Amino acid sequence: MKIDVIAHIQAKPGREADVRAVLESFVSPTRQEDGCLRYDLFVDADDAAKFTFIEEWASREALDKHSQSAHIAAGRAKMTAGELLAGPSWVQVAHRIL
Repeated sequence: MKIDVIAHIQAKPGREADVRAVLESFVSPTRQEDGCLRYDLFVDADDAAKFTFIEEWASREALDKHSQSAHIAAGRAKMTAGELLAGPSWVQVAHRIL
């Protein structure tokens, strides 16, 4: 069963470019993963510190494998070590109704 993800990430003030670089580094390798149907990164039109991923996966298993991938782990480590985020990310995993 397909699964959708909406993930919100907020950079600390002044760290927007650093967070954006890390998040952008996720896109190409993720789009090549088995089961990735959509993986798009957005920045808020009014606040450059707010980023959102809209994702679609072929299955929960594909999403779980993505969550454990090396490039995601490396990016999370960079953001944590560099104290780049304003707070924890908010991730919603959902099934599309319509």
